[in-house]
Amino acid sequence: MNAHDSSQTDVRLDDSPELRPEREATVGSAGRRRRPQRGERLMVPDAEFRSYYGRPVLQETPWQAPDIAGYLFLGGLAGASSVLAATAELSGRPRLARACKTGALCALGGSLYALIHDLGRPQRFLYMLRTFKVTSPMSVGTWILTAYGPQAGLAAATAVTGLFPRLGRAATMGAGLTGGAVATYTAALVANTAVPAWHDGHRELPYLFAGSAAASAGGLGMLAAPLAEAGPARRLALAGAVAEYAAAKRMERRMGPVAEPLKRGPGGLLLRLGTGLSLSGAAAGILLGRRDRRAAVAAGAALLAGAICTRFGIFHAGLDSSRDPAYTVEPQRARLSHPSQAPS
Repeated sequence: MNAHDSSQTDVRLDDSPELRPEREATVGSAGRRRRPQRGERLMVPDAEFRSYYGRPVLQETPWQAPDIAGYLFLGGLAGASSVLAATAELSGRPRLARACKTGALCALGGSLYALIHDLGRPQRFLYMLRTFKVTSPMSVGTWILTAYGPQAGLAAATAVTGLFPRLGRAATMGAGLTGGAVATYTAALVANTAVPAWHDGHRELPYLFAGSAAASAGGLGMLAAPLAEAGPARRLALAGAVAEYAAAKRMERRMGPVAEPLKRGPGGLLLRLGTGLSLSGAAAGILLGRRDRRAAVAAGAALLAGAICTRFGIFHAGLDSSRDPAYTVEPQRARLSHPSQAPS
């Protein structure tokens, strides 16, 4: 046996043909396993991912479900209700408009309470008004709420009291214009975090939140308005439920393994329940809610319940994805292995 045959640990820096290709050291190859050649058997099996002592890679978010998930639902309901109120105002449906304006103000109050309760002190909300940072969804959202809140309050107050109708109409239009942003900016807010199920769903979450908010506002309109004036509410509920379903399905397909928390566990259960309630409520509103007041009330309640389940489902799915390190590390490895396939 010669020296070349017995030296299995020599490192060669030249391109001598005596160097075995599979023993060549390549810069940047750490952590990558070489594919076995034909007829070659790996002595060590492929390693499976394990976290350090089983601990999560991400620090768990301190957000609490009743506050933040409730904030997501109520904010969407408020914004979409203002849009529906403006539509009802323009189309001559005063009772539908008044119901949506009042509902928007109540939902806004609950949303602000949940947000401030999560922040801990009301002053923290005011502190965010000291600056405007266009790259921060929290900063932009704070200013959106500040512009929307007084208009929604004035629209509701004038509708209930009957005073200053022209001022109330102008406030209704203003709240309707900013209501769409109120209903959807929370999607950008949660997608801007490192939580895998939220961050990787940044493309579809705004459409999902918009659809869920529209469905809930339509449900509120069917609950509170007479059948003769609830036509726009029924159509908005149907469009919102379909948009929510389509966005959720597209998000699950595109996200791949990271979408598993959206389909299993508490988050998956709530999302399936929310989709079922929203679609059934929208269908019942269109088919039965035109003539039967009891069917309209049941459909509206189902739509509101579906929107609640959807927002809480998204919230819990995000928390579940942040607890499992695989949803953080494996997508990063896939992006490093296939840079051209990395999501934008």
